[in-house]
Amino acid sequence: MKTFVLVLAFLLAAPAARAQTVMEYGAACASEAVAVPAFRCEDGTPVPITVNGSVPTEYTPGMSCDRPALLPPDPGQKTDGQCVPYSRALVLRDDSLGQVSAFCRQKKIRSATSPLYDEIDVIAHNVRNGKTCWFQATVPGPLATDKGVDGRKVPSPTSVSSGPGFPDPAKFWNAPAQTAKLTCVSCHDSGPFMYSPFIAQARAVPSDPFGPYNNDVGAVFKAWPKAFGVSTDGNTCTGCHRMGNMESCHTTMYQSFGAKPVIGLDAWGHAYPQSHWMPPGDLKSEAQWHQAYDDSIARIGACCENPGAAGCKIVRYDRLGK
Repeated sequence: MKTFVLVLAFLLAAPAARAQTVMEYGAACASEAVAVPAFRCEDGTPVPITVNGSVPTEYTPGMSCDRPALLPPDPGQKTDGQCVPYSRALVLRDDSLGQVSAFCRQKKIRSATSPLYDEIDVIAHNVRNGKTCWFQATVPGPLATDKGVDGRKVPSPTSVSSGPGFPDPAKFWNAPAQTAKLTCVSCHDSGPFMYSPFIAQARAVPSDPFGPYNNDVGAVFKAWPKAFGVSTDGNTCTGCHRMGNMESCHTTMYQSFGAKPVIGLDAWGHAYPQSHWMPPGDLKSEAQWHQAYDDSIARIGACCENPGAAGCKIVRYDRLGK
């Protein structure tokens, strides 16, 4: 009994494990996944915000638009809505070994020339082993148009220095534990790069629809729930891409054909064919669309609710390529 008490006292007194720094995480990503280069947000492609097919003369908080951002605000965060202009998307690398995507996101309405962004996000993905890393930069405190992350010189999060004039990456990027709290995998559950009509306008998103995918770099990201694909034999939905078991299964799939609401979507976006944005560029009539996809949606929807049911196929992304 005395020994047990001594051991328990030792465990209670032992210091908690030290949290991994962003530079330690970055070094692990460069070694195990792929390095991230320094970049400038201004080199990215602006994501258009249109209303009824045209650029509006004015942007206002809470407005509706044709293709709003699907990402909701963080809890307690006061944004200007889902139709904020001048976000920029960049593909920093896309080849047979690695893919790196960056997004400089506006959540408050600023001028087209403003160098400030409300957050800068990077996804770095190794095509061969599936290892994927997540980086984010934000400014503490409430969102405001006169403060934000300066996107003119974004330092590499996987290198201690990006050259003269670049800020210190250790101070620029959020700590891994802070980024991991967002549980990005819940939306990026079909693969590292998520498709939506909003981001697709920039034509600046890598694609790896069937390759290996895991978040096994860094302890806080390993703790994320494991994403896996859900499908059935001969399913027309998963013939082009996977269907992830989290938000893709339960929300995004239904948003893609108008069965669940998209915040900020205007009347133009609610009308067919804009309302049915999967598969992209589909030229069927609405009746033909339903004839082609309704059965597949019903079958995959049932498997989303009960992946272990008869006829359901589970694809473990973290086991691919091994």
